[in-house]
Amino acid sequence: MLDVTGAIKNLTWTTEHHFLHIKNQHDFIRIWAIQFELAYTDFRVIQLALQLDSQIEFLKRFTKAYDAVYQYEYAFAKGGLDGFNQQFGNQIDSYDEAQQNLLAILDELMQQQPKPTKENDLI
Repeated sequence: MLDVTGAIKNLTWTTEHHFLHIKNQHDFIRIWAIQFELAYTDFRVIQLALQLDSQIEFLKRFTKAYDAVYQYEYAFAKGGLDGFNQQFGNQIDSYDEAQQNLLAILDELMQQQPKPTKENDLI
């Protein structure tokens, strides 16, 4: 499998922090939107690695888990805190469950990553 450790770490961090940001009812800030876009890129990199490795069932689970989190984050990115609360304000437990599921899949994926060696330490 391709080494996508950086993408996994970035997506994990963003997933956790965006959930806490929204759960704690913090206002929308510009950096949040940038992180949201970068997380999508990390998602696509991981998808590509899974496709190239022919891990189709894992790819399906990962994509489904990401899509479940994406709907909440997109509502916040689109409408800020008010927009999120109008659409999902009473579903924070469902959002928490979705992000915990994605984090578990990312952890599982991290376990599959190549272990560092002297040769690839330079990359």
